[in-house]
This record gives sequence, structure tokens and C-alpha cells, in this order.
Amino acid sequence: MDGWPFDEDAYGRRAAVRDADTAAAFDGIRPGARQLLATARLQLQHLPAHLTRDSWPGQLTILEEALSHLDALDAQWRQTRAQLPEGAGPGSDAYVDALDEHHAECWRYLDDWACHGRVILDIQAAARRAPSRPKRSQLPALTSRRSGHGAKGR
Repeated sequence: MDGWPFDEDAYGRRAAVRDADTAAAFDGIRPGARQLLATARLQLQHLPAHLTRDSWPGQLTILEEALSHLDALDAQWRQTRAQLPEGAGPGSDAYVDALDEHHAECWRYLDDWACHGRVILDIQAAARRAPSRPKRSQLPALTSRRSGHGAKGR
């Protein structure tokens, strides 16, 4: 190994901490992640081409797919927890091992969010820079200007 010490146990512990920390960091946006993606998709559809990047649609797709995988893994985690032996609650070896495995399976998709999640903010910033379109209520009312109409009583 070219002089690099390798301690599998230490590496495994560091990876488990990394995975758990990454999952905890995502927990804050997880409940609204689908709405963030839907909003970004909608904004992107209405942005002028000069304010967009070619990579944005693909990055949004990566985030959507990652979120779908995370949803499936969460369902699997609920099933795993239900199948743990009695007394194997939080803090027990069986629970911690199962949770570490769950976090390890999620890490790849959480890493996708860490790498590509910024696209949501970039699209929002571009939407702010885009020329605004007048809202319907701001458009002038169209009225008939034919002579003799609308002039009753004058």
C-alpha cells in the first residue's frame, strides 16, 4: 500500500460517521425537497436561454432520481426496524449496525444532493435576474373604443 497504513475498523467508523452526518444534514431540506425540485423545474421552463446552463435539466434529474432512491431506502429502513429483535432499539448494537448500513446505502444519493443541490439555488438566482413578466392584474384593461359606444349620458 505504498507506506499508507490501512485500518479497516477506523476507516469503517469514519465512513459511518460521514454517512450519518450527511443524512442529518439532508434531514433539514428533505420534507420540502420535492417542492424545491418542482419549483426549480417550473422556473427553468420560463427562463430565457441566456440565463440558463445546459447542465441544469440533467442535474435536476439526478436530484429527482436520488430522492426517489432515498424514499425507497427509507421504506426499507422502516421495514428493517420493524424486523429487529425485541429490545434492539436505538443504541443497541443490532440497531446501530442496521442504521449504519442504511446510512451507507443512502450516502451515494445524499452525495448526489451535496454535489448537485446547488442547481436549485442557481435556478432561483437566474429567475430573480430574469426580466419579469407583467401579471394579468397589471395588464391594461382592453376596452372597446368605437365611436358612439360607452358615451351614454354625455
